[in-house]
Amino acid sequence: MRKIALLAACLIALPLAAQQPAPPPAPAPATGQQPTLEKPQMAEPEPEATKPKTAPVAKPKAPVATTGENGRIVEEIIARVNNEIITKTDYDKALATAVDDAKQECENHCTPQQLEASIEERRKNALRDLIDQSLLVQRGKDMSISVETEVIKQLDQIRIGNKLPDMESLEKAVTAQGLNWEDFKNNIRNHLITQKVIGQEVGSHITIAESEAKKFYEEHKGEFIGPEGVALREIVVSTEGKKESELPDLKKKAETALKRVDDGEDFSEIAKRMSDGSTKDQGGYLGTYKRGELAKLIEDKVFSMKRNQLTGVMETKQGYLILQVMEHYDEGQQSFEKVKDKIMNALYEERMQPALRTYLKTLREQSYVVIKPAYVDVAGGGNSEIQEVSATPEQSKDKKDKGSRKWYSPWKHSKPS
Repeated sequence: MRKIALLAACLIALPLAAQQPAPPPAPAPATGQQPTLEKPQMAEPEPEATKPKTAPVAKPKAPVATTGENGRIVEEIIARVNNEIITKTDYDKALATAVDDAKQECENHCTPQQLEASIEERRKNALRDLIDQSLLVQRGKDMSISVETEVIKQLDQIRIGNKLPDMESLEKAVTAQGLNWEDFKNNIRNHLITQKVIGQEVGSHITIAESEAKKFYEEHKGEFIGPEGVALREIVVSTEGKKESELPDLKKKAETALKRVDDGEDFSEIAKRMSDGSTKDQGGYLGTYKRGELAKLIEDKVFSMKRNQLTGVMETKQGYLILQVMEHYDEGQQSFEKVKDKIMNALYEERMQPALRTYLKTLREQSYVVIKPAYVDVAGGGNSEIQEVSATPEQSKDKKDKGSRKWYSPWKHSKPS
């Protein structure tokens, strides 16, 4: 069976700072910069006296390394986070993921020295990331956050993206890659819980006033000067390798996608579900283009359009194409209104990172975190000797459950989507 193109979010976590409910994308100014995400309206911070407090957790026994009958270590436990454990297997997977993530982000634009530095930084933070993720998921459970509906939707999106007929086929494809189906679903569940916790506990208390964005704009006007350009996103229904008899149905699929957007559905969601293009996971986002950077036929069409306007279904060599103009930038100084969302997003992200670390520090102070002395958590944590105990049937079952678990790397960097 071919290797299934599983969504990255199902195996590893997004950066914690990015794990808020995803708002609709706001286009970038016509300077070649990437689009940004417009943040949802934020609630005012709760008064300190009314904020829910997490009760300190009673300290359980120190982590142990279970051994088999002959004294051989079955699974090395390197940390305990309240009543959850982190194993050497989990840690090794996080280290491997750190290398893969660094290579992916540095692809084609990093020097060997920069790549090595990025790998080292990620590996250094690997244990902290695992502990942070565990704390956030546990907090979500304490808050009684349920994401079962979203889990089903995410699985269905993966199924559609891999052109599988039903969920049973997806399960078989996942298993064929050596992944445990229940672990796979649980990774998605934990990722969604983490998103909600960060959104509710951190993101909802960060507010950016329009006056702040306006002040930033006035102080950095020179950064918002550029040539005429358009920010575009696409929906592609591929016809490559298709038979002539299949083309009418494929064109109908493209027309259906266009009608759904015309009827008010979100373009990016339709792109994720129905597009065959490589941009589908980014909601169809293509980028910002100046005159002369597009095929003449397409350029003439999109440069005559205004914000949010759609082309019809266009027939190309690759398939049926639908474009949306996310923003049309005039030549010269961009107006505040056209770059407001980008500025507010940048200010929001600037405040999110320290706020998130403060929140995680509070969670740690209210929790029991113990780490095997041979391992280092850069966020700080207590050490305790790891005791060896004989494996029992209950512990063997726990080892089986835990051993194949895939952990998210909370601080994985990802490209803007």
